[in-house]
Amino acid sequence: MHISEIEIAPVQSQNGLVAFASLVFERAFYMSSIGIFQRASGGYRLTYPIRKNTTKNLNFFFPINKEVADAIEQAVIKKFEELKK
Repeated sequence: MHISEIEIAPVQSQNGLVAFASLVFERAFYMSSIGIFQRASGGYRLTYPIRKNTTKNLNFFFPINKEVADAIEQAVIKKFEELKK
């Protein structure tokens, strides 16, 4: 799995949100507006963009298996922690 061009945009912390991330997946798919949230128990989690309408949430994109989700999360959080140093 190739994850590259990770960019982090820190934000003023609000309700656990600490930054947004963007990245290129497999040299073929650009993903942006990925939220980085600080967990109450420590560590971070990612959220993927949605649009709410009157009846349901519409997902723009998201990993469909644990392997991809874990790879993206590890790469993004590693980059975020490097930025914090």
